[in-house]
Amino acid sequence: MPTKHKNRVREWFDTLFYGILIAVVFRSLLLEPFNIPSGSMIPSLHIGDHIFVQKWAYGYSRYSFPFGSWHLWNGRMFKKMPTVGDVIVFRNPHDESVDYVKRLIGLPGDVIQMKAGRLYINGKMVERKDPRPYVVAVLPRSLRSVGYYADNMTVKGNKIFVDGKPADFNYTIEYKSDKLCRSYENMCGVFRATEYTEILPNGVEHSIIEFTDNGNLDNTTEFLVPENHLFFMGDNRDNSNDSRADVGFVPVDNMLGRVWFIWYSHNYASPMVAFWNWNAKMRWNRFGKGIN
Repeated sequence: MPTKHKNRVREWFDTLFYGILIAVVFRSLLLEPFNIPSGSMIPSLHIGDHIFVQKWAYGYSRYSFPFGSWHLWNGRMFKKMPTVGDVIVFRNPHDESVDYVKRLIGLPGDVIQMKAGRLYINGKMVERKDPRPYVVAVLPRSLRSVGYYADNMTVKGNKIFVDGKPADFNYTIEYKSDKLCRSYENMCGVFRATEYTEILPNGVEHSIIEFTDNGNLDNTTEFLVPENHLFFMGDNRDNSNDSRADVGFVPVDNMLGRVWFIWYSHNYASPMVAFWNWNAKMRWNRFGKGIN
């Protein structure tokens, strides 16, 4: 009996050990999941999106592995420089416990500036075209079922309707606790923005939103990207803490990988166990969506 018990304990230990080892290797070398907690990358990424990140895209630094903040080594193995326009998860250079996801705007040697809401790279204004309405709806959970009504617009569950018909513009909907919305009234509501298609100098096209062209980050000094550093910005240009603000220039070593696709997305409308609300909770059209 003692021998059987020891063998059973050993089997459980081996199963647990190798399971953890495989998970660590998989997350470190291949794919790592992340969830999106802020709206800084709207419209490309919404709060509640869960993404997979390609860990091999730019090689591996100490941040690619667990306990990377132990400063075991510097530099990147199998290093490959990213392309302007890539959406990348990186470690905050000022707080190594925090990961950010932003779009790469500048490589070493590039000069970046914002003037009157327009992006300039190396002295040239970056083209943006096709202005169209965009709505960011942040509502208390109590309105998930009954709906939010204002003028000719209705927000209910995961959908926006205008004059009773599905909206013909893009939008994102998020539900927060009623207590939070009461405490911070400016946080919740239906906010109207303008969506543009931005065309970077290398031809990469992606969507951005602007609430105004005269916000706090819409007029900046020139940023000369230092050697071995990168410059990032959020696609939600007026609501992103990025290289224009506290984040600053990001060392190349801090990159964790390139965002690949969204594997799951929800709007925080209700707990996961409330399966009867899944249709209003899940953003089914974002499952499996690739990120440009």
